[in-house]
Amino acid sequence: MLWSCKFPLGSLCSYGTWQERTKRPRDDEDEDIKARRKQASARERSRHREEEAAALEETDDEKKKLLQMVDKEGEEEDEEDEPLDESSVKKMILTFEKRSYKNQELRIKFPDNPEKFMESELDLNDIIQEMHVIATMPDLYHLLVELNAVQSLLGLLGHDNTDILPVLEPVVDLLQELTDIDTLHESEDGAEVLIDALVDGQVVALLVQNLERLDEGVKEEADGVHNTLAIVENMAEFRPEMCTEAAQQGLMQWLLKRLKAKMPFDANKLYCSEVLAILLQNNDDNRELLGELDGIDVLLQQLSVFKRHNPSTAEEQEMMENLFDSLCSCLMLSSNRDRFLKGEGLQLMNLMLREKKISRNSALKVLDHAMIGPEGTDNCHKFVDILGLRTIFPLFMKSPKKIKKIGTTEKEHEEHVCSILASLLRNLRGQQRTRLLNKFTENDSEKVDRLMELHFKYLDAMQVADKKIEGEKHDMVRRGEIINDDMEDEFYLRRLDAGLFILQLICYIMAEICNANVPQIRQRVHQILNMRGSSIKIVRHIIKEYAENIGDGKNQEFRESEQKRILELLENF
Repeated sequence: MLWSCKFPLGSLCSYGTWQERTKRPRDDEDEDIKARRKQASARERSRHREEEAAALEETDDEKKKLLQMVDKEGEEEDEEDEPLDESSVKKMILTFEKRSYKNQELRIKFPDNPEKFMESELDLNDIIQEMHVIATMPDLYHLLVELNAVQSLLGLLGHDNTDILPVLEPVVDLLQELTDIDTLHESEDGAEVLIDALVDGQVVALLVQNLERLDEGVKEEADGVHNTLAIVENMAEFRPEMCTEAAQQGLMQWLLKRLKAKMPFDANKLYCSEVLAILLQNNDDNRELLGELDGIDVLLQQLSVFKRHNPSTAEEQEMMENLFDSLCSCLMLSSNRDRFLKGEGLQLMNLMLREKKISRNSALKVLDHAMIGPEGTDNCHKFVDILGLRTIFPLFMKSPKKIKKIGTTEKEHEEHVCSILASLLRNLRGQQRTRLLNKFTENDSEKVDRLMELHFKYLDAMQVADKKIEGEKHDMVRRGEIINDDMEDEFYLRRLDAGLFILQLICYIMAEICNANVPQIRQRVHQILNMRGSSIKIVRHIIKEYAENIGDGKNQEFRESEQKRILELLENF
């Protein structure tokens, strides 16, 4: 800190000495006194000039000393402001190691006397705060590993004593900053070394252990929960494959426990829903683990709140969507479809469709995931048993007007409805299939008319998209570029996104209902095709392309049998 004097430097010479501050003579002084005073003042002025010269000399010396002190302080500040290099980071890390060891030693020596190790704990806290600067230099992360700092930080996280919480919070803050995703991408090599060390040290298990003892009623500890979740999110984004290990180290169980805790909605509950969705993404092991931990029931319980009530804030709506996404992800595993069925998930989703709240479109998406493929057969039958046809067909006949307000497009809505109907036609048997087909004959086949309306809507959209793609291909050939398989796949994905997928579902539904031995349906389909100047050939071509690209890539036997079944439908169309 700069030394400061009470008065400005320049005032030291002008302030004067006590001799100068004489009193003014009274008016009744006699002349003699005045004369003596006049002589004395002349001598005084002469002496003062000598003293003033000495004072100025003294002040100049003092000025020089002050300036030297300021310069010295400035040099020290410049040294502090210099960018840290490898040697200074090493020094910082070694200081941290020394203070950490000292604190540990004093804690062991005086376990029942916190005053003895309080000062060392403050010193340790200070150096951890200083280490935040290392987060600006990810290329030096290797020093944290080589000099054992990562292991020491993890050791602090795994400390048994609850009174070490004041040190744990800075450790979590530091790890959160070190693993910031933008920083990690600045130096891939440094990031890899750090993440390797954290994963090898089972950082998630230690973080979960720490989470268990945090009281979210205390703001600082609630912030600690948020920062802990940020560490997991950062690591998962940088290295998705660590999600399986993270879930198995207790994180999945803690997230489910936190979600179902009877606490008011807050930022931490939102963050829990986000991290859960990340853990489940493209990860069958974690989906299975969630099912084993009764996670399907937890998700259904949390979502049931939104059956008759809309989320009160945008953040709560975001949490709701995260929970729906997690449920959809879990339903890609057949064992979770059974858990969903037994947990009365179909009934909850069906109620949500009827209530017309914000949750309706997400419920539609969940039903789509629950019924698709042969694994969805039981759910399809149950859906008909709970009178789901009465719910789904009104949504098929008319897309809701308010869906744009909740971030859903008309195309997405129609895609989910058509996918559900396609799954029902594929999986239903016996009386329930008959009930479904009868729906297409009601009210003068109005549902067939709606199906054909959607067919031409998306056929027109596809013709526009195909024309544009063909133009791009023509330009590429003219420039001498080769259109390889990867580019063809990219063009196909663009066509699917433009509406081909819905068009394929519509044509598949058309083929199914025309093969149902219900003359009224077949005649109506052919009549509308002829009226619009279209033909069966176009429908055949679309279904054939659909059959060629069907399958999830996991089960070759299923793909072949499904292709055969669809081609048989075409023969009788």
